[in-house]
Amino acid sequence: MAASARAWPARHRTRGPRAAGEVVSGTAQVADAVRLFTDGACKGNPGPGGWGAVLQFGGHEKELFGGEATTTNNRMELTAVIEGLNALKRPCAVEITTDSQYVKNGITQWIHNWKQNGWRTAARKPVKNDDLWRRLDEAVRQHQVTWHWVKGHSGHAENERADALANRGIEQLKQRSS
Repeated sequence: MAASARAWPARHRTRGPRAAGEVVSGTAQVADAVRLFTDGACKGNPGPGGWGAVLQFGGHEKELFGGEATTTNNRMELTAVIEGLNALKRPCAVEITTDSQYVKNGITQWIHNWKQNGWRTAARKPVKNDDLWRRLDEAVRQHQVTWHWVKGHSGHAENERADALANRGIEQLKQRSS
């Protein structure tokens, strides 16, 4: 559905229909949105890590997962969102639920200043994981994204599934290396 035809919840409306890539944080759900649940896991930090994503739209569901031999939890959290968004075939409204405040705050609050500062923090230090932040920024710009944070390991069904997929990514790495 074109962005101009979408009805947005009043509590998020700031100026007519949202522009592609506009990032908001909130609790309202958008009708007809793809729901994306993501998580990352790491055994040791750094160490072998995995990422998992659950995509839901209408009655359809898709699970994605993968891993890296040497990584960090934050890199896997970012990768889960990037891979989930990249699995979408066309621009759409997406509600992303993550248990990573690092990811949610980074994309909704910090990234604008990082970009203005040449990918440096307020302390003038290089932004960690800037390669993934740049990829996430590009992926988010293709969609109308709403961000939700949930506490990890608190019984949120889809977050628990994303966590299980992330751990499956780690297990798959172990099987390949043995």
